[in-house]
Amino acid sequence: MARTRYGADRGLTIRMIATISGLGILYVILAAVLYSVGFDAVFVIGISGALLLGQWWFSDSLALAASRAVIVTPEQAPQLHAVVDRLCALADMDKPRVGIADTDVPNAFATGRSHKRSVVVVTTGLLRRLDQEELEGVLAHELSHVAHRDVTVMTIASFTAILAGFIARTAMWGSMGRDRRDQNAAIVFIVVTLVSLVVYAVSFLLIRALSRYRELGADRGAALITGRPTALARALQKISGDMAQIPNRDLRAMQPVSAFAFFPALGGGRGFSLEGMLATHPSLDRRLGQLARISAELGDR
Repeated sequence: MARTRYGADRGLTIRMIATISGLGILYVILAAVLYSVGFDAVFVIGISGALLLGQWWFSDSLALAASRAVIVTPEQAPQLHAVVDRLCALADMDKPRVGIADTDVPNAFATGRSHKRSVVVVTTGLLRRLDQEELEGVLAHELSHVAHRDVTVMTIASFTAILAGFIARTAMWGSMGRDRRDQNAAIVFIVVTLVSLVVYAVSFLLIRALSRYRELGADRGAALITGRPTALARALQKISGDMAQIPNRDLRAMQPVSAFAFFPALGGGRGFSLEGMLATHPSLDRRLGQLARISAELGDR
């Protein structure tokens, strides 16, 4: 990771390593099952690897297309670029590209396979609702994701889930062309499908857990780099209140990048519950509680 004034987030680093390691173990188990039942593992893994490479290599382009965002120049959005310039100077990091998505949903996200390919996107709805201090807090949050490269880790981490889902579908397609009286083929189909579904479910939960922690880490980094955690807390409260009033058809505009967005398009889980385990973001109460503690430490008002 390139050194910036965001500093190292040990908790995030440990969780990213643990998640990748856990997914690696699942990957080995899945590959072993494929090999033992005579599956063409090389073909399946090769296709899945190609999907991962494409998702990682084109992550910025895919996210821009999904959100219908466009890259803007300093001449087109001088105030927005001025905020990003100031934050990058404070953080001592390279400036990412800056984009704007024309939607009333108040949100922002960062993506890109490397610092040079990174992009930070804000929506027109966010720009209309936040004052400069609040906007700085949100953009500092997104720049923290870029500095810690957790977007790249999230993309790589999704490989096992992609592989498991692809294998389950492949097993189903393969079973259609087999004689139903072939009991061995039926057993293989059931075993591969069950193992793939279990691997997918565990991978999904591990990735979601990492996603929630990385959001807390980005909030923490933004609060410390700006020195104004209360401004970020105000932004969160404004966005959460407005999100409840945005029609569902408009929220769909942010669903494709919801896991990477500042605020989830469909709301985060609250407390320890099934909804909380499946959420990409921690609950609003938890995020505000963390910012309140940082505010007390910094003496921010």
